[in-house]
Amino acid sequence: MKKLVYLFALSLIMTSCGPTNTITKSQAYAGIYDQKPVSILIMPPINRSTAVEAKEYFHSTLNVPIINSGYYVVPPFLSIEILKRESAYDAELFTERSLNIFKEIFGADLALFTIINKWDKSSIGAKVTVEVEYIFKSTTTNEVVYNRKGTVIYNTSVDTGGSALLNILASAVNTAATKYVDVGRAVNAYTLSDLPAGKYNSLRYMQDREELAGKKEFKVRLPN
Repeated sequence: MKKLVYLFALSLIMTSCGPTNTITKSQAYAGIYDQKPVSILIMPPINRSTAVEAKEYFHSTLNVPIINSGYYVVPPFLSIEILKRESAYDAELFTERSLNIFKEIFGADLALFTIINKWDKSSIGAKVTVEVEYIFKSTTTNEVVYNRKGTVIYNTSVDTGGSALLNILASAVNTAATKYVDVGRAVNAYTLSDLPAGKYNSLRYMQDREELAGKKEFKVRLPN
């Protein structure tokens, strides 16, 4: 029941305050429609926040929304081991370098770079604020085919039905206990929700061009 309530609330937020936009997917994602990628390599996130553990947990939640959109994702645990072996685990080294090696090793058409600029917990404000950039690059041309930057405020407040002080205390405890995985899953599900359908989503592949796309830069508050 809680999951259903969350999904309903999320759909309302996405409909009302973004990342909805006035341009279509064919305009926003022109590079992806042109290249027709089938497989995507998720690079280890570049973590510029003060939350040291955010990198691995955020990385583990990126593949599901992409797979659900109809793309093949190189298995993260496999790619991590190979990247470490090839001294390529530091994604920042490849943001301006040729990505052809990832085409050769993994057969990936695109590489997804993510940059975590902020990951802050606020017990008083009962929220977790995350600022992330998403950059899809072609492993053939090295061109950026799409990029998006967003600020997501993940609500951790609790209504105990009691006094205001009790709610504040309960919210503070809940904020402290909020898992990186829960926040990462919510952030990625929201941000990647309008990704064009991939080849393995046969019912919608190349049929969603006229749907509205999300904003390239957005700020949103999500329910917990």
